[in-house]
Amino acid sequence: MTAINRGTEPAAKAEKEPGPKAVPPPVPGRSRARRNSKLPQPSSPWMTGIATAAILAGVIFFWAWRSGLATGTAQPTWFAGYVDVTVSPPYAFEQAATSGTKEVVLAFLVASPQDLCVPSWGASYGLEEANTALGLERRIADLRSRGGSAAVSFGGARNSELATTCKDEGKLRTAYRDVVERYEPAFIDFDLEGADLIDQAGGERRARAVAALQGDRNSSGKELAVWLTLPASPRGLTDAGIAAAEQMLQAGVELSGVNIMTMNYGASRSSSQDMLEAAQAAAAATHDQLGIIYQRAGINLSREQVWKKIGLTPMIGRNDLPGEIFGLDAARELKDYAVELEIQRLSMWSLNRDAPCPSSEQGETASFTCSGVDQGSSRFSDLLGSGLPGRMG
Repeated sequence: MTAINRGTEPAAKAEKEPGPKAVPPPVPGRSRARRNSKLPQPSSPWMTGIATAAILAGVIFFWAWRSGLATGTAQPTWFAGYVDVTVSPPYAFEQAATSGTKEVVLAFLVASPQDLCVPSWGASYGLEEANTALGLERRIADLRSRGGSAAVSFGGARNSELATTCKDEGKLRTAYRDVVERYEPAFIDFDLEGADLIDQAGGERRARAVAALQGDRNSSGKELAVWLTLPASPRGLTDAGIAAAEQMLQAGVELSGVNIMTMNYGASRSSSQDMLEAAQAAAAATHDQLGIIYQRAGINLSREQVWKKIGLTPMIGRNDLPGEIFGLDAARELKDYAVELEIQRLSMWSLNRDAPCPSSEQGETASFTCSGVDQGSSRFSDLLGSGLPGRMG
């Protein structure tokens, strides 16, 4: 996501791609193939009515699925904050202290330095090591016993997402499956940045592997929701971000939505825009782009349905770049904005940072473990998440 939350240098984040080129219009004449089948003729008007109703119900369900209405995206706005699993001291996400901290996104699963096709937490802990050294699985179970839920996120800016390094698609599918079967996450998230985002071949491997895994899970009755988390400027997604979304849809992934990182804008943010205004501009631009992306994939969504395919994730408090501070008032207003438009997802980087810094750590540099702003008794997670239903609410 950002330098502080991914370990990259701030300058590298500032040099993200310029505003995206306009997405071309749909290719004329592109349409989905239709199957023609001959149905046996009903033997009575009563049977004719039943057959007609069944066909109509099937058609309605098919188009509802294609438009995203049968995949759980029609629910109200929900909130799930990111947790940096490997940062020290650890954040006690398992305690689910407030309504804004009951749903979390655990980050980040990346390629292991020892085996590029094996998942690890932050390139520091294998899955079993995370269980023994961090008590990760016990803590997830504790969270769930308190009515919470945990998703997992692959990627981030500091290390390599598995699809970038693992060239063997069979092993890549196994790596993703191992994570999903071990943690049974509420959804999986792919935070794509830097080399992971611009690697076209890796993106295609990722999309095919995720489509296969999602298909297997869905057919076994264990549906798997998939999100992309992508960088954005006030002008929307970058060209590479647009391509990543298109790869997923073209591979057949049922994409729950695109979550944009409303943070670290650098020169892309006008001097007249504050951080809230920049976030709203990024959301509006992404909305327009995403409608065209889905249309090109043969999925026609209304403006309201496109908003339900969007997530917003600010970096709370002090961002990595000078002059970029997302404050408490911005959090309040961003939540109101999301609820009004029925944007599906709200998040933040990160729950680890949702506290004022001790005076010894207060400075001009963003911290891994505190916000860098005076919060008083307020929490960003409450301002963004309190009062919202859970993801399955």
